[in-house]
Amino acid sequence: MFFRTLVATTILAGLAFQAAAADTITVYTSQPQDQMTKVIEAFNADHPEIKVELFRSGTTEVMAKLQAEYAAGNSPADVILIADTVAMTQLKNDDRLLAFTDAPVAGINPAFIDADKTFFGTKVITTGIIYNTNLVKTAPKSWNDLLAADAAKSLIMPSPLYSGAAVIHVGTVTQQPEFGWAYYEKLAEAGAVAGQGNGTVVEAVARGEKAYGIIIEYMALNAKKKGSPVDFVFPAEGVSSITQPVAVLKGSDQVEAAKTFVAWQLSKAAQVQAAAQGYFPILPGVAQPEGYPALTTLKILPADSDAMLKADKETKEKFAELFGG
Repeated sequence: MFFRTLVATTILAGLAFQAAAADTITVYTSQPQDQMTKVIEAFNADHPEIKVELFRSGTTEVMAKLQAEYAAGNSPADVILIADTVAMTQLKNDDRLLAFTDAPVAGINPAFIDADKTFFGTKVITTGIIYNTNLVKTAPKSWNDLLAADAAKSLIMPSPLYSGAAVIHVGTVTQQPEFGWAYYEKLAEAGAVAGQGNGTVVEAVARGEKAYGIIIEYMALNAKKKGSPVDFVFPAEGVSSITQPVAVLKGSDQVEAAKTFVAWQLSKAAQVQAAAQGYFPILPGVAQPEGYPALTTLKILPADSDAMLKADKETKEKFAELFGG
């Protein structure tokens, strides 16, 4: 009797473990930790049956970890959410992403969705200029305003060696005939510097260590909202943009739970939360963050993601040559 009870208990414990494991997904992301904590809380309010484990770092480190794990055999990651369409395209080309053909994308601009439905934009993020309002009396209006000697020597920007958003921004700017690499060469000659991610930029400008920065808009506007002496400009020539794509990784052993997380990212609940966190939502009918211009009024600089991917190594090497790595 004791033996049968022991066996039954062991079997039940094993089944309980399997159930728990089946409900656990691992998300690799570059989205800030404090935001992801709230994202997971909101997701679990709708899907308490799925536990989410998180690895969070800059896009470059996320990709390096993922590639190292693949080289060693496999990765525990089920979902990837990064601010870098180029890196996501690389994963697709390497056959690392699972097509989610029945994802709930009704009403979402097709431009935000991979044609093969392997990854999906979750929000729109633009890059512009942050400045310290205690140090700058006349707000810049143009990317070219940063070339002025007094501006350039007090300018900090994120590095594409660390930040996915910076990869897109540098790649976009250097594709524009009116800028090219000559623009960054002039900034470097005049004393501009690079930090790591966008967080280093907003901190340096908010503290007054630098007067100007190149940064994604929500970090600057969130800092302003919290009382930092900063403001943000959408430059007249246009802004680069990213959609922070999300995808299910092909090696996932929790595909259905991973798809549930991806589908939730495209839902109204997630989009309302994204707007509250300072992002332009991609879902029609969801109000944009207070104080933001209508997305339709912004000039979005054209960008060729395939060309960026082909030039990725060269771009990072050139940037490191100019600003250090």
